[in-house]
Amino acid sequence: MTLAIHGGNPVRTRPFPRHRTIGSEEKEAVCRVLDSGVLSKYLGCWHEDFMGGHEVRALEEEWAAYFGARHAIAVNSCTSGLFCAVGAIGTEPGDEIIVPPYTMSATAVAPLIYNAVPVFADIEADCFCLDPKEVEKKITKRTRAIMVVDLFGQPSDAEGIHALARKNGLHVIEDTAQAPGALYQGKPAGTLGHIGVFSLNYHKHIHCGEGGVVVTDDDTLAERIRLIRNHGESVVEGMGTANLVNMVGFNFRMTEMEAAVARCQLHKLEGLLEKRLENCRYMTEGLSQIPAITAPVIRENCRHAFYVHACKFDETLAGVSRNTFMDAVKAELPCTEGRESEGVKIGCGYVKPLYLLPLFQQKIAHGSGHFPFTSPWNPSVPDYGKGSCPVCEDLHEKTLFTHELMLPSMEKADMDDVLRAFTKVWEARDQLKGNIK
Repeated sequence: MTLAIHGGNPVRTRPFPRHRTIGSEEKEAVCRVLDSGVLSKYLGCWHEDFMGGHEVRALEEEWAAYFGARHAIAVNSCTSGLFCAVGAIGTEPGDEIIVPPYTMSATAVAPLIYNAVPVFADIEADCFCLDPKEVEKKITKRTRAIMVVDLFGQPSDAEGIHALARKNGLHVIEDTAQAPGALYQGKPAGTLGHIGVFSLNYHKHIHCGEGGVVVTDDDTLAERIRLIRNHGESVVEGMGTANLVNMVGFNFRMTEMEAAVARCQLHKLEGLLEKRLENCRYMTEGLSQIPAITAPVIRENCRHAFYVHACKFDETLAGVSRNTFMDAVKAELPCTEGRESEGVKIGCGYVKPLYLLPLFQQKIAHGSGHFPFTSPWNPSVPDYGKGSCPVCEDLHEKTLFTHELMLPSMEKADMDDVLRAFTKVWEARDQLKGNIK
């Protein structure tokens, strides 16, 4: 049995089915908006339409009801929502916000928008979210907030994080981009902090191309998020807002068409999530037969939303490196329809630990003078050196692998091919020992 990476026949050549959640409902919704002639109804001044048009407001009401939040505020991206959240809590120059190193860069960049600095704390070895024990080590007099990420669909350790927040008078901002529908002890992810931020980007569980939603139960925070979303500097006088801190607003507004599509997608979330969970259970059972692979851990009393299926690989037990093994598995499998340019949807690690990006290594953000890292408000600069978060670095460099071959579009026959590829490579891994990466 010769591996495909060495010239043998691959397990499968027919592309995996396209993952598509857009259907006739979304087409009808877009046509409804087009027929109305109102593609956006926002005004950047104090007026009834400051809150947006019919579709935006309807999405906000439906989103708040679905997730059990007092307020939902639609924005044009999860990134924008994070910027709104950081501003809304009153972040000051010189403040510190504790963030995880393993996430999309927007999470760590959001503090910089308000001239605060991100402080990276290490993550859990099994659940991959911020480790409360590591967070506690990073809290100082300058800490303003903790920003957690429900990474890969796993709810963060809300109990541990909130205990620290209460003890130290901190806000918790929850980045739930990858975990809509996840539950922590029965409570929806996204509602576990003072502010939660969801993503409607095209490759998330549900989407409208680009977009996001911010949720909170705090009336004051909700008002401030809405002001930052839509030219707050022009609105505070009309609204009678006294607190002008961070009220330099942006244009983070969602269009009516995006909102109409998002409403349809929200109604599909539970069904799509059920299929995703069913597929992940199947893949977990299959991959668990390979001794070197540890399938995803699900936090106790939680529902994982499985943005991806994130597993761990034991290079010592396998006798080959993770990268070499996964390259061989990918050689056995095809691309996914519609995503051919991305290759086989198996990845080694996730993103480079964010503190290793040039932004943090060179401490260049606003202008050329290393601001805000070396501003008068920052008497000391956090350590962004290699080795700062060893658990994250180990996961990224040699242990973690993720795949998307469990999306709702995948049937059991498709997943069986994936499992056959993993098994084939495992049984023939001796063929790989000459080309370890």
